[in-house]
Amino acid sequence: MLLRMSTLLLKTLREEPADAEVPSHRLLVRAGFIRRAAPGGYTMLPLGKLVLDRITAVIQEEMFTAGGQEVAFPALLPREPYEVSNRWTEYGDLLLTLKDRRGADHLLAPTHEEMFTLLVQDMTGSYRDFPLLLFQFQTKFRDEARPRGGLLRGREFLMKDAYSFDLSEAGLTEVYGRMRASYQRIFTRIGLEHTIVSATSGAMGGSASEEFLAVAEVGEDTFVGCTACDHAANTEAVITSVPAAVTTTTPSMEVHDTPETPTIASLVELANEQRLGGRDDWSAADTLKNVVVTVHHPGRESELLAIGVPGDREVDMKRLEAALSPATATLFDDFGSHPDLVKGYLGPQGLKIRYLADPRVAPGTGWLTGANKPGRHATNVVAGRDFTPDGTIEAAEVRAGDPCAACGEGTLTMRRGIEIGHIFQLGRRYTDAFKVDVLGSDGKPVRPTMGSYGIGVSRAVAAIAEQHHDDRGLVWPASVAPADVHIVAAGKDGQVEAALQLGAALSRAGVRVLVDDRPNVSAGVKFTDAELIGIPRAVVVGRRLAEGWVEVRDRRSQERKDVPLVDVAGVITADVG
Repeated sequence: MLLRMSTLLLKTLREEPADAEVPSHRLLVRAGFIRRAAPGGYTMLPLGKLVLDRITAVIQEEMFTAGGQEVAFPALLPREPYEVSNRWTEYGDLLLTLKDRRGADHLLAPTHEEMFTLLVQDMTGSYRDFPLLLFQFQTKFRDEARPRGGLLRGREFLMKDAYSFDLSEAGLTEVYGRMRASYQRIFTRIGLEHTIVSATSGAMGGSASEEFLAVAEVGEDTFVGCTACDHAANTEAVITSVPAAVTTTTPSMEVHDTPETPTIASLVELANEQRLGGRDDWSAADTLKNVVVTVHHPGRESELLAIGVPGDREVDMKRLEAALSPATATLFDDFGSHPDLVKGYLGPQGLKIRYLADPRVAPGTGWLTGANKPGRHATNVVAGRDFTPDGTIEAAEVRAGDPCAACGEGTLTMRRGIEIGHIFQLGRRYTDAFKVDVLGSDGKPVRPTMGSYGIGVSRAVAAIAEQHHDDRGLVWPASVAPADVHIVAAGKDGQVEAALQLGAALSRAGVRVLVDDRPNVSAGVKFTDAELIGIPRAVVVGRRLAEGWVEVRDRRSQERKDVPLVDVAGVITADVG
């Protein structure tokens, strides 16, 4: 491959795009890899498409190695299969839908479980057809409320999705482990530092679920690790260490006048000043905060729900929605329409709406909390005695230093990451929905069990850019760079011709080459663009050409060395390997 910048569809920018919020978005636009086409939609320009294709090739190779077979489904799909699985309703506003000229409902697929399941139902009938591992590269569509970060969260994106079909749980476990290992190889090959974390299944369904997160400060996912064991989890999937139930000897509940204390901070201050409950050592952790949300259930009426968490913590809406999935939730603020819900003074005792409590609100624990009357709070409100939650819920924020529930010894650390892959043990949710049965080896019907394995391919472009850049621009790993070498003709006097001749020789040797042969562009601009574009190796054909020398530069280390022109092809070819 030989690309000439004089004819390449490329425009680099000195100024940062106004709508760019994260480094990858800024640099991919400035370096001419992507261009905004619509809100949440981007055109892959020639350099960007080359990177995307190289990532795709690595994934495809590993999928074939793992025993996968590639198929390709349409993106425009009929409503009916998604009605059967109930995801036409469950996906809610995320679904992009339309009607055809006959009035039939269709959707732009957010994911393809239903279609894979129907294909297997159509084309198999016996245990001899299994196991199966099918995959595709396909554009997906989701009507994100707030697309952000360029390729990191769009309304349209390229995804590799794969599905396994086995006739036993042991078979599912085996292929799940095989795909887990394949994903580790993929992300290592394309240069992504990543962590595998326990995750929730969300609208996908299923049981076991793990995410592959690329470590990055701009990531939307926060994940925890343990200081004493190898436990790692997305915060949405973190399990709280539950205190043991205690037999309470706490005195009876007592109601106090607490005027003008609608916040936890004001309540704690007054409680200590007035020695409520005979104490002056109250802290926010001794209070019980009760938050009301509206739960929006797909396909049925919304409901009010109260969430109880220790007062030193906030309700984490992402954790809450993960626990309530496929429902979503919004904070409730229409207290005027519900006089029994007293804003700022809610307590769990006597509530007339469903009440779920944090696991720390264990039986026997006593709390300072609202008395459900304006300007009044109660002390010695004991779980299991004065109120009984309708259940527990993991909705409180997770903090660094929290105890690890997995080992009980370490504490949690926290980092941020970009979700680049997600694997699920789906089980039989979809084969049950479509009643997929095949003839088993004993002549009896058997229902296949499924696994799901997804990679955000276009998102991986941005994730790599987040991890591989500096203050000069992008620094692509060699395995995914749009070219292996960037040849810069620094001036005139035969330098452009020599650069093109060198590029042609390297191209014939199998090296991917980009030559900056642009006329009337200064050497300084060419060097700046080379660093912005970020190809791993550069060859500068400059002033020493007359002496038979060129300069070879390493983009990452900034190391430079002079090499005889007659030797440079061998040096680059050996380096590319």
